[in-house]
Amino acid sequence: MKLATMRNGTRDGELVVVSRDLSRSVAVPEIARTLQAALDAWDSSAPSLNAIAVELDAGRMPDATPFDPKFAMAPLPRAYQWADGSAYVNHVELVRRARGAPMPPEFWTDPLMYQGASDNMLGACDDIVLADEAWGIDFEGEIAAVTGDVPMGTKAAKAGAFIRLLMLVNDVSLRNLIPAELAKGFGFFQSKPASGFSPVAVTPDELGDAWRDGRVHLPLVSHLNGALFGRPDAGIDMTFDFPTLIAHVARTRELEAGSIVGSGTVSNKEDGGPGRPAAAGGVGYSCIAEQRCVETIQGGEPSTPFLRFGDRVRIEMLDARGRSVFGAIDQTVRSPA
Repeated sequence: MKLATMRNGTRDGELVVVSRDLSRSVAVPEIARTLQAALDAWDSSAPSLNAIAVELDAGRMPDATPFDPKFAMAPLPRAYQWADGSAYVNHVELVRRARGAPMPPEFWTDPLMYQGASDNMLGACDDIVLADEAWGIDFEGEIAAVTGDVPMGTKAAKAGAFIRLLMLVNDVSLRNLIPAELAKGFGFFQSKPASGFSPVAVTPDELGDAWRDGRVHLPLVSHLNGALFGRPDAGIDMTFDFPTLIAHVARTRELEAGSIVGSGTVSNKEDGGPGRPAAAGGVGYSCIAEQRCVETIQGGEPSTPFLRFGDRVRIEMLDARGRSVFGAIDQTVRSPA
């Protein structure tokens, strides 16, 4: 089933069930008013929500209304936890290689993870509002899992059972602020503003055979100002699957229902090398920084600029028949003024 949160004048919005083709939706206040409430009572709410989804897809919900992602909030407009990993170690390797830094061998065996801001999540069509282009504004196309209650110490072999929903993410990064923050030895903060999320969150079964071994085996397609920027396959080169990422977070703490665990930037190798831009016939990249890293490796300096005010980013995932699975993240960068 597919779920979304629509604006209704409150901070947490109104939970709706969305049809598989993303054309219609129906509110379900009798089951749960918000997605967080549904996650808190998942064992009882999920069967009822799924029953509504079946009726909606069969065209038997006369009170259904057109689904417009412009009025959708993030599926979880605010979340108890947002932990973002770096499961595609190729991305990390490229970034370090471009700046001449060695790749610690443990990066291939122990996931990187940071805890991001989760009090204000952006809807799929919300503008990215930032004060200064000089901060090095970048998008990062990712996938995220939403969990149920995960006990502390849960191992990867059992962590997959706690995945309730999957979403797409635009993990906005301010690249020019990152070096000074990391140099302090305390991690990201100002360099990681609010992230944007797909209009709908889907249960893993909606992906069919594309969801296997804890990975989503579909291309993640990014466009910048209408031009294809990247289409790497999210199921390829994912060093750490979602159960492994969740187990990593749960090693020393419980995860509460509604926790979001991100994959990090989706990234593919090509022919054992750093890959090629989409404009040159390659699978491209899921963030500008990665393309700039490859430009630096191959030519000595980057040539692709970071985002500027007025730039538009679109991130989407299509199934094998070309249908949008999560709806599109479609955001424009602008200044506060």
